[in-house]
Amino acid sequence: MAKIIGGLAVSHTPTIGFAVDHHKQKEAAWSPIFDGFAPMQRWLEEKKPDVLVYVFNDHVTSFFFDHYSAFTLGIDSSYAVADEGGGPRDLPPVQGHAELSQHIGSSLMADEFDMSFFQDKPLDHGLFSPLSALLPYENGWPMQIVPLQVGVLQFPIPSAARCYKLGQALRRAIESYPEDLKVAIVATGGVSHQVHGERCGFNNPDWDAQFVDMLVNDPQRLTEITLAEYATLGGLEGAEVIMWLIMRGALSAQVEKLHQAYYLPSMTGIATLILENQSREAPAEVHQRQRDKINLQLSGVEKLPGTWPFTQARSLKALRINRFLHKMIQPAWRERFKATPQALYDEAGLTKEEQQLLNKLDWRGMIHYGVSFFLLEKLGAVVGVSNLHIYSAMRGQSLEEFQKTRNQQVLYSVAGKPA
Repeated sequence: MAKIIGGLAVSHTPTIGFAVDHHKQKEAAWSPIFDGFAPMQRWLEEKKPDVLVYVFNDHVTSFFFDHYSAFTLGIDSSYAVADEGGGPRDLPPVQGHAELSQHIGSSLMADEFDMSFFQDKPLDHGLFSPLSALLPYENGWPMQIVPLQVGVLQFPIPSAARCYKLGQALRRAIESYPEDLKVAIVATGGVSHQVHGERCGFNNPDWDAQFVDMLVNDPQRLTEITLAEYATLGGLEGAEVIMWLIMRGALSAQVEKLHQAYYLPSMTGIATLILENQSREAPAEVHQRQRDKINLQLSGVEKLPGTWPFTQARSLKALRINRFLHKMIQPAWRERFKATPQALYDEAGLTKEEQQLLNKLDWRGMIHYGVSFFLLEKLGAVVGVSNLHIYSAMRGQSLEEFQKTRNQQVLYSVAGKPA
């Protein structure tokens, strides 16, 4: 079984990444930051967790306001560094643990957290700024991650209480994963700061110290504080510290604090914290019950002939070809597809198998491979094939045979009227 060994909490100000990139770790203004990171580096080196479940927020880099979610879980196997305006930092991609991510996502949904999921997105300083100070990366990152992005920039946002409950559900999710993994929870964000408006530059070190103390010893009380009160105490952007409650909720009720440090160099209080779990294994099948709960909704679907649920695993496997087909909504893309498909295949990096499926218009084969039907109908609209032709091909029937099973013999597709 997967085991949560402890939690780390750290600010994610871009100050940290800037200092790493410009080799300022020994300079007087910057060295206190890295003095606070040193115990966490040693703990990670000693404990060697297999996976870091990494709680952070994006800063309108990969997640824009046209579709903004509260809790968004990465289910990919790799995450690159995002370009935030001046070019991406010179860091390698960090590897994800896709199987654990997908298990966590299924478990959180079973516990009625309506999650969003992402693939193929680079991540910004919310993740990589502290990560580059926590772990060596010159020869590749030594650990895998499961990224959990929390939408805290556009109100309404999750409450402190909801974040704490998510952490409790996260514990059930991780501990019910059947593979033996050592997992650490990393929470980023905060502490007190405000970076907009006339109150820009606000800090409150006294509140920062009180918050960390309560996080360790009385986290339930922190869930009773409103977002306006968090903003009053720690600045509006400092209210993102509610993400630390996700980490704390995922730990045992009793924890051992191994390290705590604080430094306020400029705009953001930089806090670091190590909490080690003090839990014991329950003498009952609680983890199997959680796995049964996860599997309940789709239990038996595998017995339905010719039925292929579009799961996260299938989505991840077929992301490349699904993305290729999704671009059929762009007029220039579909015109290029009709004119020079091979050049477009090469540009998109499609495999030989994927190219063959498209060249043959193998509708059933694409479903088996992991293509979503709702992308097949877009391809059909481009190549002039009706939905009914696709349906009949998936059934292994001629159009005439399939139409005999319908009440009305009509043809249609998602294509618009010809210009």
